[in-house]
Amino acid sequence: MFGNRVDAGRRLGVLFKDRELKSAVVVGIPRGGVPVAFEIAREIGAPLDVIMVRKLGVPFQPEVAMGAIGEGGVRVIDHEVVAAAHVSDSDFAKVEQMERTELERRVVLFRRDHRRVSLLEKTVIVVDDGIATGSTARAACLVAAANGATSIILAVPVAPRAVVVELAEVADEVVCLEMPAKFVAVGTWYADFNQTRDEEVVEILRRSIEMPPWRDDVIVGPGIS
Repeated sequence: MFGNRVDAGRRLGVLFKDRELKSAVVVGIPRGGVPVAFEIAREIGAPLDVIMVRKLGVPFQPEVAMGAIGEGGVRVIDHEVVAAAHVSDSDFAKVEQMERTELERRVVLFRRDHRRVSLLEKTVIVVDDGIATGSTARAACLVAAANGATSIILAVPVAPRAVVVELAEVADEVVCLEMPAKFVAVGTWYADFNQTRDEEVVEILRRSIEMPPWRDDVIVGPGIS
């Protein structure tokens, strides 16, 4: 059990403390992954950014992921879930358009005062507060790869073991603190799993700029890969 996302991030940060990570960048999946990512970035002295992805939920059961989308046109579809749930092409398109709108809104909000960190030729640590199906994390790793990362490490506090194994297909390494045999939901592993607000993400990104060794040569303008 983790106290909250800060607690989970600090526990993950300990695992990275003594590792030699060349040109590392830590990216959090908004919103819940960002406070976890902040603690890892602070522990290893790496720049922090967000990696913009959105889960595509089944229309009548949105907590079940049928895919995900990300920046740069990345699109992941779980065809087995789509078929099992009998989701039509038009219903899928409606969900995708809705999530694309939200993705673009968050890009504008979170990058308004926080210049985008270049992932080119960097070791990228992709962080979330936990993984259920893995669709969003998979999309995030694909986005990092599409933006030139030389190595991708996926770091999460908790996830099903089978999903961790599957995500090794898109990440060079998966770091996970807890892999329970019986997985119900990410929130059951936290004493405090209140929703992270947009304002908190903006504030965390602002604070991250003050962390050394933030350098201008590792950042680029918004919207530039």
